[in-house]
Amino acid sequence: MKSLKTNIKLLLLLAFMIIMLPGNIDAQQLMEIKNLSGRWKFSIGDNMEWANPNYDDSNWERLYVPSSWEEQGFHGYDGYAWYRLKVKLPDRSDKSGLYLKLGYIDDVDEVFINGSKIGQTGQFPPNYTTAYNANRNYLIPSGIINYSEEITIAVRVFDEGGEGGIVNGNVSFQIDLSSVNTDLNLSGEWKFRTGNCSGDPKNIDYKDWEDIFVPGSWENQGFKNYDGVACYAKEFTLQGQFTNKHMILLLGRIDDLDIVYLNGTLIGQSGEFSTETVRTRSDTYKQLRSYHIPSDLLNEKGKNVIIVKVYDDFGSGGIYEGSIGLISQKNYIQYWRERRHK
Repeated sequence: MKSLKTNIKLLLLLAFMIIMLPGNIDAQQLMEIKNLSGRWKFSIGDNMEWANPNYDDSNWERLYVPSSWEEQGFHGYDGYAWYRLKVKLPDRSDKSGLYLKLGYIDDVDEVFINGSKIGQTGQFPPNYTTAYNANRNYLIPSGIINYSEEITIAVRVFDEGGEGGIVNGNVSFQIDLSSVNTDLNLSGEWKFRTGNCSGDPKNIDYKDWEDIFVPGSWENQGFKNYDGVACYAKEFTLQGQFTNKHMILLLGRIDDLDIVYLNGTLIGQSGEFSTETVRTRSDTYKQLRSYHIPSDLLNEKGKNVIIVKVYDDFGSGGIYEGSIGLISQKNYIQYWRERRHK
């Protein structure tokens, strides 16, 4: 009975928080800090060693980005190709909310920074799915970039036909001025499956699920035109850094509705999974998800598991944008105080 009352209180608190979210947070507030248009290193072919920042690309071609490779001498070439660029970013005190924008890529891409994969849009053969009409915007997980050193961007591209490459749009590093500087960043690779993951949330087996990057819509990651229920899972460990702290789980923006479990316990949901709910609350996909974590629910020295069930009624779906991670209530209050006056 006690846990039931706790969950009811949490859901009421969640509803209150969603109602009280200010109206000016409907979109990211991106600001460019480094334009990347210009000459990049380029090679047709495919070799995963080309993601390595230490790979010698001195004999590669130089192509202008953004522009199709057909317009720069590779007429009629379809297949795999890679782009590489070394660049140094301006240092800044706030390291959260850094994005790499790559405009429109024809057809499929995956992106590496300093050898670490940060995202993918579309699906490579043999399960090919084009994403030529998706504007690439990749959140860079914390710890990948050292601002005092030169970094290496590597972009693997597959073109099925017609134009190919990084063809147009804004190509730059940008920061999201609305991002939250989490105490534990949980963006990056999660486990994912379409369909409902039914059963006891404490015993859901997610080991064989597919990999997906969060945040990012599932349509742009190989699940084009999928509407309905899907499930995310994220496993993480703690070393006692949040002992005796009131913590909040941030899940950015979700299209359309979600139910969230932490270590098998329901900690919140945005609404009943139905078309009627989506139509009644048509702006749910814009709202920032923030869920208070009951005391003693986190395993302070061991494994923790987040399960997120998502219902998408139509269009894009999934955990698509925003800050993902844990933050203390103290720091979250401070974030909103500072934002209120901007």
